[in-house]
Amino acid sequence: FAASHRSNDMTRLMRFFSFFASADYLLVAPALLVLVMAWFHSLRWYALKVLVIAFTCTMLNQLLKRLFERPRPVTAMLEQSGLSFPSGHAMIGGSFYGLLIYIIWREVKDPFWRWLWVCLLTLLLLLIGYSRIYLNVHYATDVLAGYAMGIIWLLVTVWLMKKLERWYFVKLKSLEGGKLKS
Repeated sequence: FAASHRSNDMTRLMRFFSFFASADYLLVAPALLVLVMAWFHSLRWYALKVLVIAFTCTMLNQLLKRLFERPRPVTAMLEQSGLSFPSGHAMIGGSFYGLLIYIIWREVKDPFWRWLWVCLLTLLLLLIGYSRIYLNVHYATDVLAGYAMGIIWLLVTVWLMKKLERWYFVKLKSLEGGKLKS
C-alpha cells in the first residue's frame, strides 16, 4: 500500500512525521517537557513520570532489539543503523505520546480541547508508525510490535508509579504527623 503512493512530496512528508519520534527529537523533547512541568507544582509528579518512562522505554527497546536481532529491510529509503524489531519510533514514541495523552486526559478539563489534543496526538503517533513503513526502514510487524510494547510499558510504569506515589504520600503524611506531635 505504501509503495503505491510514493512521490517526492510524500517522502518529504513521511520524513517530517518520522522526525517526531527520532532519537534527536526524543532526546530533547522529554527533557524540555520535564523542565516545563517542573515549574508547575501540580505537574511535578508528571515530570518524573515523563523522565522515568522515556528512559526506561528506551532501555527496554534496545534490550528487545538485541534479543530479536531482526535486520532492517534492505530496501530502506533512509540510511539507518541498528536493528529493526521492535520499531523504536513506534515503541518509544508510543510510550511518550501515550503518556502525553494520559496527562491531557487527566488534566485538561474542557472536553473540546481534551478530545482535540488526544485526537491530534493519536494521529501524529499513527503517522509516525506509517512513516517508518513508508520509508521502508521497518516492516509493519516491527511497528505494530513497537506500539504494543510501548503502550504495555506505559501502562505498567504508570501503574507502578501510582503505587509508588500512594506509598510516598502515605509515608510523607506519617512523617508530617510525627513532626506535628513532637
